[in-house]
Amino acid sequence: MKKLKDKVQEIVAIAQECPENLQQICFEVLLKNALGVQQPPAPSPAPKTEKEAAPEQEKKEPKSVVEAAAKSQDDLSSADLHVKARRLLEKHDLSVDHLNQLFYKEGDEVLPLYDDLKTIRTSESQVRITLLQCLLNAMRTGDFQTTVEAVREEASTRKCYDKNNWGNNYTNNAGLFDFGKYSRNVKTITLSEQGKTELADVVKKLQ
Repeated sequence: MKKLKDKVQEIVAIAQECPENLQQICFEVLLKNALGVQQPPAPSPAPKTEKEAAPEQEKKEPKSVVEAAAKSQDDLSSADLHVKARRLLEKHDLSVDHLNQLFYKEGDEVLPLYDDLKTIRTSESQVRITLLQCLLNAMRTGDFQTTVEAVREEASTRKCYDKNNWGNNYTNNAGLFDFGKYSRNVKTITLSEQGKTELADVVKKLQ
């Protein structure tokens, strides 16, 4: 007990050397330290479970995906078009703005933006797919052409592929293309001048 009393007196003397408003706090801290009483450490936050951590990650990822997509998608400019595609626009009173309603640029690639061909007739859908694919290729290379297989694939995707009337649809619109009468030997389709005029009309209709 004598040692404890001596220790307390020593603590009192130390505390009295502090400013008056801190003497009480200083005394309590030194006394607890002398008695071996320690403040329990503040509990660390429990680690989040996988389920708790997942929502935070889910919130961040969609935002980053949208931002990345927005940064990678651009409008077309005149410089992105082959000179032959630019001539088509000039000839038929079209502008790059018309194309930006139907296509967009992602990196170095030009991709379709339209979903609706604005027709319910399978024959007309087949022709419009062909015309628009020819336009897309012409923007890159200057050649207003596409392949039969590419048209067939897109028509199937759009659920407007009419297998029984496929050849007839082309033959009935032969003036738009370079093959005259369609046959199974036709693999590549190129637009005629009439076809380019029809293409310009389709671009306007899809605005």
